[in-house]
Amino acid sequence: MNSPRRNVELKARDADPEATLRRALELGASDEGVLRQRDTYFGRARGRLKLREQEGGRGPIAQLIAYHRPDDAQARTSAYRIVDVADPDALRDALDAALGTRVVVDKRRHLLLYENVRIHIDDVDGLGAFVELEGVAAPESDLTREHELVEHLRAELGLGEPVPVSYSDLLLDEPRALLAAADEVMRTAHAPYSQFKVGAALRTPSGAVHVGANVENVAYPQGQCAEASAIGALIAAGEREISAVAVVAEKLDVCPPCGGCRQRLSEFASADTPVYLGRPGGPLHATTIGELLPLAFEESALG
Repeated sequence: MNSPRRNVELKARDADPEATLRRALELGASDEGVLRQRDTYFGRARGRLKLREQEGGRGPIAQLIAYHRPDDAQARTSAYRIVDVADPDALRDALDAALGTRVVVDKRRHLLLYENVRIHIDDVDGLGAFVELEGVAAPESDLTREHELVEHLRAELGLGEPVPVSYSDLLLDEPRALLAAADEVMRTAHAPYSQFKVGAALRTPSGAVHVGANVENVAYPQGQCAEASAIGALIAAGEREISAVAVVAEKLDVCPPCGGCRQRLSEFASADTPVYLGRPGGPLHATTIGELLPLAFEESALG
């Protein structure tokens, strides 16, 4: 299997795209023209999975892109794989049927190149104007040069506070998206004895969303809570950190995790990790792991 490609990325909002374009050209960047891109993101993937359909540049192209990138306020490293797609319509339909579509990002992208850094001056439908710097690394690179170039362009272009999440995350509105994922999996719960169905969705720093439903057993208490099921899916995917939680119940507008699940969640989250309780389009109670479980039992207590 081919090793994933790597790049160093930084994104910021752009108050004056025309001035940014002029400054980039003054710095010696080459103008590669304007692209129209449509990125369809799919669910239940390890990291992020999107189908990119592009017009402009070297003509219409379609690519399936799988990538892992942490949410970080500074320049961050992304590892990714790209596969060219001959029939994007058929692939989009198949992935939607298998994984579900999370969100679609439409943007107009003015592309410039500065050494091995791609400068993206983006106008994103529903979000506005951004600049994205993408330092593309050679396989043997230790990423030092890429970080230096991205930081140099950040200073020269006068970019403001970095945006730590992807366009897809900004469009999704995390509480609503996570609650929708929890609501969908809740409907698959196996609760023939209590008739009390629960679903949980866990987002990780990679952007992946892992879900689980409660599974009851006639030999009580051999059943499993939704939160525990979701944690199992997260671990099975090779991840170890929770960045946000959502819990939905069929018969309660707001269903807080039980005491045991609060401890389970705290094992993989921090005290300020957000927890969203409610249902899509209905009441929302936002809290944190620390508020749900003050004085949590931690590894340090094992001494």
